[in-house]
Amino acid sequence: MLGVLITGQAQPLPTIGKVVRLDPRLDKLVPKDAQIDVLASGFTWAEGPIWVKQGNYLLFSDVPQNTVFKWSEKDGLSTFLKPSGYTGTGVYSDEPGSNGLTLDAQGRLVLCEHGDRRVSVMPLSGGGKRTVADHYEGKRFNAPNDVVVHSNGSYYFTDPPYGLAGKEKDPTRETPLFGVYRATLAEGGKPGRVSLLIDDLTRPNGITFSPDEKTLYIAQSDPNRPVIMAYPMQPDGSVGKGRVFFDASALLKQNLPGLPDGLKTDRDGNVWSTGPGGVLVIAPDGTLLGRIDTGQATANCGWGDADGRTLYITADGYLCRIRTTARGW
Repeated sequence: MLGVLITGQAQPLPTIGKVVRLDPRLDKLVPKDAQIDVLASGFTWAEGPIWVKQGNYLLFSDVPQNTVFKWSEKDGLSTFLKPSGYTGTGVYSDEPGSNGLTLDAQGRLVLCEHGDRRVSVMPLSGGGKRTVADHYEGKRFNAPNDVVVHSNGSYYFTDPPYGLAGKEKDPTRETPLFGVYRATLAEGGKPGRVSLLIDDLTRPNGITFSPDEKTLYIAQSDPNRPVIMAYPMQPDGSVGKGRVFFDASALLKQNLPGLPDGLKTDRDGNVWSTGPGGVLVIAPDGTLLGRIDTGQATANCGWGDADGRTLYITADGYLCRIRTTARGW
């Protein structure tokens, strides 16, 4: 049963967590009186928040529930799409649904589907899904996890094993890799070319670009190497040699909940990445400025509202938001 919590003047929203300030630069991004508001709760594992500007609403996944939910200030919480990531019969795995979501240049919803093992696109109203990519060199993906769309229309996505019933040991695995890929749609919306960009990560997860699209960031949710990698973009859409942008090992050793997962950047190039201890706010030079500590294992975040200054956060069973002075767009 989901507890729906809607803004109202008579009843303020409940809050959770706290803002942990480690560097004075955070004060220019997160006001000192900022609170983490709880908008809804009771989810199994909330993920992939994406703001739809045209309708002033948020979409996000609950991966185990195989559902995309919709939330708006006006109408609260409702089911937007079910099933969202697994359309077969019977039980597939403990995480069968959609995970990461985004919008492409045509305003279509882009979904990483665990159960159907593909990246798909669909209009927000009046139409079904089209497959962007479901295999590489004849081998099906593991469980596409997160996706970002380049300004040239290409789809970049990660493919760890979390959606498989047996995870990395699942007998239905076809690819030996946990890769990062680039895909395009051919003329007429048919699946186009798929390229393998990165093949040496153990658990690639969240993915985003710097605001100038010169850098591709990948969060790795491997407890043995919990890092955020940065890769220089090449003119042909591939990436150059990666470097460690931020190592979250020290935070993990403090027994803070979570691992590097979904991440976004703001207009000034700061990286807002979920990780041990909530949402990590990291300067372009790699300095940890502070944490938006939800107290929960925090999966993902995304910018929203008309001005792009509100950060929406999916934290385990919670949908939250915090007002910032940063600009997400």
